[in-house]
Amino acid sequence: MGLQLRPRSSTTPTMEVEIGQGENQWAEVAKRLWLRDDPLQTARPEVIKNEIWDPLERFLWPTFSEDASNHHVLLLAAIVDVKQRAHLPVWDHFTDRPSAFAILFRRILSLNLDTTLSPSSRLLLLSFVISAFQALETGLVRKECAPLVSITIWCNLQSEQVRNKQLEKASSVKKAWRAATRRFEAASDENKARIRFEREWIFSMLVDFLSRLNGSNSSHVENVAYCERFLEFLIDLESQLPTRRYLNTLILDLNVVSLLQLSKLFNQQKNALFRDLTMLFRHFVDFSPDDFLGQNKQDRVRSSPHYEELTELQRVAIKAFPEKLKLMALANLGNLQQRTELESHFSNLHDTELVELCHHLGVRTAYPKQAEVTNGRQLMIESLVARYERQKSLDETVMNLSCLPTEASLYDPALLRNEVYDGSSPLAIPKLNLQYLSLSDFLWRAFLLHRSEAFFEIRRDLEGVVRRMRPRAGRERDAVNFDGFSRLALPISKPGIIDVAPARVGSNYAAYVRAEIAMDVSRLGDVIRTEWESLRVGDALFLLSVRAGRRHEHGIPPNNSREGEDWHIDHVRTAEVVQILDENGRALRNADAPQTNGYSSRARQRRLLINLDSRAYKHDSENPSKAKEDVYSLLNVVVRRRGRENNFKPVLTTMQDLIISQTDLPHWFQEVFLGYGDPSSASFMNLPEKIKSVDFRDTFLDWQHLVESFPGRALEPLGEEHGSFGPPYVLQSFDEQQAEMHLNPARKRRRDQTEDAQPSAGPIRVSTYTLPNTGPYPMDAFKLNSVRFTPSQISAIQSGTQPGLSIIVGPPGTGKTDVATQIINLLYHNYPSERVLLLAHSNQALNQLFEKIINLDMDPRHLLRLGHGEEDLDPTSTQGGSYSKAGRVESYLENRDHFLAEVDRLARSIGAEGAHGNSCETASYFHSVYVAPRWTKYWDHLHSDTSTNDSIIATFPFHFYFSNAPAQPLFPPQASKAELLSIASGCEHHINTIFHELELIRPFELLRRPADRANHLLATSARIVAMTSTYAAMNRSSIANLGFHYSSLIMEEAAQITEIESFIPCVLQKSNSRTGESALKRIVLVGDHLQNSPVIQNLAFDAFANLGQSLFLRLIRLGVPSITLDAQGRCRPSLAELFKWRYTAIANTPSLTDLPITHSSPEFLAANAGFAHDYQFIDVCNYHGHGEREPTPHFIQNLGEAEYAVALYMYMRLLGYPAHRISVLATYAGQRDLIRDVLVHRCKGNKLFGLPRAVSTVDKYQGEQNDYIILSLVRTRTVGYLRDPRRLTVALSRARLGLFILGRRDLWQSCPEFAPAMKILEQRPMVLEVVTGEMYPTERLLSEPIEDTRKVEIEGVEHLGEYVYEMTKAKVAALGGEAVVEGMPEQEEDGYAANGVDGEGEMAEADGEDDDPLHQHIGGHFV
Repeated sequence: MGLQLRPRSSTTPTMEVEIGQGENQWAEVAKRLWLRDDPLQTARPEVIKNEIWDPLERFLWPTFSEDASNHHVLLLAAIVDVKQRAHLPVWDHFTDRPSAFAILFRRILSLNLDTTLSPSSRLLLLSFVISAFQALETGLVRKECAPLVSITIWCNLQSEQVRNKQLEKASSVKKAWRAATRRFEAASDENKARIRFEREWIFSMLVDFLSRLNGSNSSHVENVAYCERFLEFLIDLESQLPTRRYLNTLILDLNVVSLLQLSKLFNQQKNALFRDLTMLFRHFVDFSPDDFLGQNKQDRVRSSPHYEELTELQRVAIKAFPEKLKLMALANLGNLQQRTELESHFSNLHDTELVELCHHLGVRTAYPKQAEVTNGRQLMIESLVARYERQKSLDETVMNLSCLPTEASLYDPALLRNEVYDGSSPLAIPKLNLQYLSLSDFLWRAFLLHRSEAFFEIRRDLEGVVRRMRPRAGRERDAVNFDGFSRLALPISKPGIIDVAPARVGSNYAAYVRAEIAMDVSRLGDVIRTEWESLRVGDALFLLSVRAGRRHEHGIPPNNSREGEDWHIDHVRTAEVVQILDENGRALRNADAPQTNGYSSRARQRRLLINLDSRAYKHDSENPSKAKEDVYSLLNVVVRRRGRENNFKPVLTTMQDLIISQTDLPHWFQEVFLGYGDPSSASFMNLPEKIKSVDFRDTFLDWQHLVESFPGRALEPLGEEHGSFGPPYVLQSFDEQQAEMHLNPARKRRRDQTEDAQPSAGPIRVSTYTLPNTGPYPMDAFKLNSVRFTPSQISAIQSGTQPGLSIIVGPPGTGKTDVATQIINLLYHNYPSERVLLLAHSNQALNQLFEKIINLDMDPRHLLRLGHGEEDLDPTSTQGGSYSKAGRVESYLENRDHFLAEVDRLARSIGAEGAHGNSCETASYFHSVYVAPRWTKYWDHLHSDTSTNDSIIATFPFHFYFSNAPAQPLFPPQASKAELLSIASGCEHHINTIFHELELIRPFELLRRPADRANHLLATSARIVAMTSTYAAMNRSSIANLGFHYSSLIMEEAAQITEIESFIPCVLQKSNSRTGESALKRIVLVGDHLQNSPVIQNLAFDAFANLGQSLFLRLIRLGVPSITLDAQGRCRPSLAELFKWRYTAIANTPSLTDLPITHSSPEFLAANAGFAHDYQFIDVCNYHGHGEREPTPHFIQNLGEAEYAVALYMYMRLLGYPAHRISVLATYAGQRDLIRDVLVHRCKGNKLFGLPRAVSTVDKYQGEQNDYIILSLVRTRTVGYLRDPRRLTVALSRARLGLFILGRRDLWQSCPEFAPAMKILEQRPMVLEVVTGEMYPTERLLSEPIEDTRKVEIEGVEHLGEYVYEMTKAKVAALGGEAVVEGMPEQEEDGYAANGVDGEGEMAEADGEDDDPLHQHIGGHFV
């Protein structure tokens, strides 16, 4: 029907279309930007957005109606496509008019079927539908999408017989079909037409798609692009159970996969992307879950229906064609399922016989005329073979993929294609969706994506290293000389292969291929040589064959190669370190360096024993081109990577093992994880195992705090207590309350289901108890909580102590870390036989949480910190102890000596002779023979009727031992009998603790090997085990094999952890061998999905495949109930307004408020000395004519903002602000390095200034805070990655008392994501206003007015520099010294530049010392 202009309704405003009249805003923009004589007719992206897209968007949707033109619909589809590519909110825009959205959706579906539209228009319309099916969590969208893939599409199956066969597979399917039939029959004529359209739409789209595969225009670029996008659509539908449940049957009925593989489009060499998409589509079509029951079929169960189908094929064959297919009927099923075997049998039949066989087997042979499909012999055989051949299992598929890269995998065209992703075409990679078909499906997708991401980073690093080495062709044939240097690489000679071990049972590859390489380290500095010598066993190395000059026939040029580069990487082989030897072949750690005149001689050579990649070695050995060249003789460079970047192999191996072992999650969590069923089914209120009574210990500070924590709820004392009483409190019967006030309910409901009224909340039953006396020494006293938790925090703590899934959303400053630590504290004391696994995404986040846990009332011997970040713990917060494996073992042995000394002292106090404190064993004997009988006799006397206060004191057997207790006398004369009994009980507790500790230490006394001691510690002693998500992924197998078990999993900053890194900790233990169930009882996810997400280096994997999706965010999207902490106490209320808007527009969540302390604490009420405002946006203009610069790709700097930030810091220091209370943040790593350079040259070593507490990027600073933040936004041309409002939230929420934002006003005013914050910032001057005559700290209150005569406006960085210059001279003169002060820089153009290559946000740092001509002279520093 074409693009017809429908008549507009009278209420729709008209728009002029004649450019010459000048009355139309679009015409004015076009004339100004493009209709000029200037040949460079370009416009800045923000201009296009602000003057075209935003006004167009504001016009199109409000004016849309049923009579809107097709152009109107197409423009709306285009806007959705643009916003979807930019990862901006899409569907919230339509929620105000649901009925109009239904009309729009129907119009778009209709236009998708219009074959007269141009391919580009249909591509836009199809992209709209794809985006809709990717947002099924949105009720508005789900309502329109669901009918398109419902059971009614089975009306399009080839015959009623085939449909009935499918209906017999499950009773639920038959029931759904009958319901759909009744609904259609009862519908009005209008609704019947709608239902017909919905059930035939996907079939019509498939028919149109099939017609494009072999048509005359099939090879046209636009047709190929449309077919690729349609394949993406089908893959999306097939990869989620709700959309594939009925569609997959239709896909199989149409033989779509066979038609694709036989098509012209598939077999044209240039259509590599289409072929890759077809193979991905085939994978999902053939996947194993039960489409109707949603259950994943194990290999054995999965094979059963397949063999039944083969048996049916044999029955039909012998019955219909007894002569020609007799051998097929008698064939072994294992042989029959092979493709070649099936093809040979089917080829014996004529065409008519093939048609008859297909008819008997239910294989389609007739297609709609519009599909333009010719049902020839080849298609019928391919359809039959595709149905009955054995498909590779997921295990086989994954095991065929190596975790170690070679040049073939690093430079795979499919991988290279992903690097130029711009959103214009799909990619042949699986997406991480809202739902998954099974756990194996999720693991397979994650494995492929993380493997590709790891190989992308490796190739980028290898090319960067070789580029720094500057290879050039030598004089001899194939010789390569290296004119540059990289600390991460060394030239080597040919590796020598010294041993090839036989393959293990069940493996096709050698157990190991041992080789040796020699490295010349004579020219390396001590630091770099030490780095090479510090390689650990198992570290991955990369052996490269680098050629220069002549291009080898198999050589691969570097991706993104630069002009003038004439080198390429021929081969890449991965190896693992076995041992490092010196030049004499001795293990390096045992080698004594030869000395001359008392000095060690310089090392000249190191030899590395390595294990080569066995899989690649076998391939090289069997390669037909082996006779031409030996790959290993060509290797001439060895490359290492930094440890934090080089953990790809153990992580990928863990994923492979999980797929093969077919691991399951706890039964209560698995369906929620996959995205099916009731989203709230894993919450404790819906679980039968919920705990009826919980001891909250020190959670509540007093009775009033308890009352405030449950507003509107009655408190009912239990037992003998009446009225109010003090803590500790035991709360009972939480199961009677079906919903807490702070629990965000699940959003998923049936279309016609209304919100149920919440049941009235019953009373909370409260009881108390007396804390036991733990002994007369201060070390025995309880450590009590001092935080007055808010009601929402109490709800989170309550949920976290119960079994099930708890999701805690913690906006900035709301105390989510305090909540997590209190949950751990309660779990530790309420469930003494259980363990808690504590996880975070980084060492920094984990250490912040661990430092708080250390200060809780927990025995330090039960705390264990795994990984290499333990050394970064603050020694003052850890009481000087070490919480690593080795540190805990050492602590146990140190405690052993202390406790044994106490045993000796106890023995002397009672006159027991002997070496009782010689060992844990002798101490145990001493306790059972000497100590325990005395206590028994003493308690028998105390409980007798004849005991008196005097006799209680007189008969106490350990007076002498407790003579050194701080409180003397031990038994006060005026004490009551109850108090005396309590003191005696405390003394017994103290003594029993000594022997109990020694009993726990005893295994460490018996075990001699450090490894055995460490493993015993992890497996039996530690109750709170902390590690990073990366450590868990790397060591999952070894931890599980130790028999480590845990009942609770708590993830801090869970929104920054990728899905696979969230999944692995859930299966870090083996299931019960008898029941098959996991011991995991509760999962607590703490985070904030409105702050930073996981960092992904490859844009394609993040933007297209959603690799940066966290489990935390996905569960929130699915509507899993969450608890939002709603009161912040971090910063001034005025500062909180800058980010509160992010938390007020979310459905089902309370608004963010301020704690009372922020309105009453003196530090929040006092003004910032020397500043007129507590926060400001400071407009920083070009400095020496320049704004942002990009000396190397993605390494963005802004010298003006860097100078301004440092000058502002110096100004604050001159006023007396402590350096440790100031942090400088930048949005790019390049700017961070530039600011560090300026600080080092201007401030380091100068006692007036020093260095601030931190200079970091915004990404790295999440989870931290400081009183005063100086923030550099860097960008002056485009907004860049800060358009992501999550990073913006982090940037604006780090400051407690003062925030100074440096940026370009015009740019950030044009950014819609920044608009709510910018609206607040614009209420204050955009130039820095300082106040004279003040020093830190000031007595001026923030609310006090400031006299105009005391205000000074700072006009630019030069003015601030002069101001600081004069202040410094005055300061030095006041201190009685002489100052030689050079002015702030005025003419520096390139005084600072990059020393590495980082991407947007926080990416990997570069080599640092490789080639660093960029640290040039920086003038203007103070002497």
